[in-house]
Formats: sequence, C-alpha cells, structure tokens
Amino acid sequence: MALTAWIAYSWPQPVYYSYGDGGDVYYQDDSVYVDGKENCSADEYYQQAATIASNVPEIDNATADKIEWMPLGVFALTQDGVNESNLTLQLAVSKDGMIGGTLQNESTSSTRPVEGAVDKKTQRAAWSPTDGKNIDVVMETSIYNLTKDQCSALVHFGANETQKWIMVRLDPPESEKSKP
Repeated sequence: MALTAWIAYSWPQPVYYSYGDGGDVYYQDDSVYVDGKENCSADEYYQQAATIASNVPEIDNATADKIEWMPLGVFALTQDGVNESNLTLQLAVSKDGMIGGTLQNESTSSTRPVEGAVDKKTQRAAWSPTDGKNIDVVMETSIYNLTKDQCSALVHFGANETQKWIMVRLDPPESEKSKP
C-alpha cells in the first residue's frame, strides 16, 4: 500500500474505522465505544478529535515549500442516508502526518481551507476549517479509510453533536487519467 510506505509512522498494520450502528466505533448514551468496549465520554472523544486536528505545527513559508504531500483524493461528502451531495473535500497528507486540503460547498460557491493531522497511536485522521468560521467543527476518520473508495466518517459540530457522514471518492477528471 502506497500510504504505508509514504507516511513516516511505523504501524504494524492499517486500522480502518466503521462508525455508527454495527460499526467498531459508536455512541451509546453519553459514551463512545471502540471495538465493543467503553472508550470515553462523548465530550472526551470530541476533545481528542479536536486535539488531533489542531496538532499541526506552525510552518514558515520556506519550510512550507519543502513539505511533500501525497494526495488522498477528492471526496463527495453526505450525511448517512442522504443520496445527494453539494460538498466536496480534497485531502492530502505529508510524510509527517499533517493533513491539508479544501472543502467546497457548491450550493454557496464557497471554498474553505482545512488542516489537521494523523494521530500516531490510533491512526485517527482529524481536520477542521482554518478560516476562523465554525471553529468547533471537526471531521475525522481513519487515515486508511481515506484509501477506500467509500468510507464512513464522523463530523463533530462541537462537543454536543456528532453525525455519521459518508465520504465517496470521486474519479479524477479525464485529463488526470491520461497522464503517465
């Protein structure tokens, strides 16, 4: 797997998360369960995701130009059970586990930068908008989920509301497909 060779962390095997009913990460009452065991409170789980997303070092322009990125893809985002999407998310990861990208809302014609990180221990990837709006919104999934054509993710709208969303990889434009 290209991601395993790219990222600087030495994980013995990839971890994939499935969220919600029947998944390995789910909410019950005010607790979050991972692999059937109570992990922490819902508030703590949100705080963990927010900490991962904000774990991005300050980088000056000279350093930023030297960072190598691996594209993870462009994804359509939709709430679980909704068949249409007006949101697309483009993500990339650095060798040191930084996440960067853009979130585009077609219905508002807006594009927002996002950034975050990958947690070395849990392989959770979390990111949030960096334009100062909706600062409590954090999105997360496993870094390896982002190698799949479709995966589930959590969108935290602050500590009190979390929704399961679906990410569907979009095919690259025909001009990208024909490049050697």
